[in-house]
Amino acid sequence: MAGRRYIPHPQAPTRTTVRGGAQGIPAPATPPLPATESTRTYTPRTPLHLGLTLGPLRRGPADPTFRSTPDGALWRASRTPEGPATLRVTSAPDGTVRADSWGPGAPWFLDHLPALLGEQDDAAPFEPRHRLVAESARRRAGLRLTRTGLVLESLIPSILEQKITTDEAYRAWRLLLHKFGEPAPGPAGGDDLRMRIPPDPYTWTRIPSWEWHKAGVDNKRASTIIRAAQVARRLEEAATMEPPAARARLELVPGIGPWTSAETIQRTNGAPDEVTTGDLHLPGIVGYALAGNRHATDTDMLELLTPYTGQRHRAARLILLSGVSPPRRHPKMRRVNIAEW
Repeated sequence: MAGRRYIPHPQAPTRTTVRGGAQGIPAPATPPLPATESTRTYTPRTPLHLGLTLGPLRRGPADPTFRSTPDGALWRASRTPEGPATLRVTSAPDGTVRADSWGPGAPWFLDHLPALLGEQDDAAPFEPRHRLVAESARRRAGLRLTRTGLVLESLIPSILEQKITTDEAYRAWRLLLHKFGEPAPGPAGGDDLRMRIPPDPYTWTRIPSWEWHKAGVDNKRASTIIRAAQVARRLEEAATMEPPAARARLELVPGIGPWTSAETIQRTNGAPDEVTTGDLHLPGIVGYALAGNRHATDTDMLELLTPYTGQRHRAARLILLSGVSPPRRHPKMRRVNIAEW
């Protein structure tokens, strides 16, 4: 497959495959250590709505890395720089947030909890210039822009979403994680929640071509993911950069363009001005909401968002949350499952 390069694993012998290449044989799995629970409480400096803030991290209703439970808790499973971890967050009536975490990466997760919940997001410069935006902002005062600090886990599902329906992308993400991920530490990995930790970069590079095909991922997107995983360390550095420089770093990888970089950096860097361009629906939604123009282009959208320079992503997010969109005049984009070819 184009763009694939063999990366030796320090503990993995190789074998010759029928495709003529070398494929790593996973090292024998070691029994996982019991996951101990760590806890932290956090009081946001401004009103916080957990669902609005963390919602963009959820890739579909069955995302194996994200769960919401009837008790109001939100669960998140990630591969942190210190290892896999599960996070459970709940909000008390007084606004205090309790976070419980399991796994080797639990201390990292708890240390970065304020950033994840939008502590570094400054909404003060945002000034609504349209009635619809002002009303949406008033109704969603608890919205904060999350900052995960983890690039690959947002980049890969964004690549999967390139030029296909969200349902197809969500299915691919789910299938790949259940096949190549690992159970989340703590209670989230049990039969009740069945949460999964995304594969590490090495594992992403070793997924066979037929498994990509079975998940409905074409060669172009699979190759882009593999190229990104091969330089994962350099891409993760983007989380500490200013958003324009971070996007430029991601776009050095062939197959990652402005749409994908914006969708990623919005989540990893809490970037309030990085509006998504190249989207099939967003220009029409923004154009219709602000000017009654359902046929707006990216250029039209950016012009309409000019009064929100510095906060354009926040403005676009509030427009999407308002629920205002042009009436549908044509069928949904046709789903094409390449696994059936």
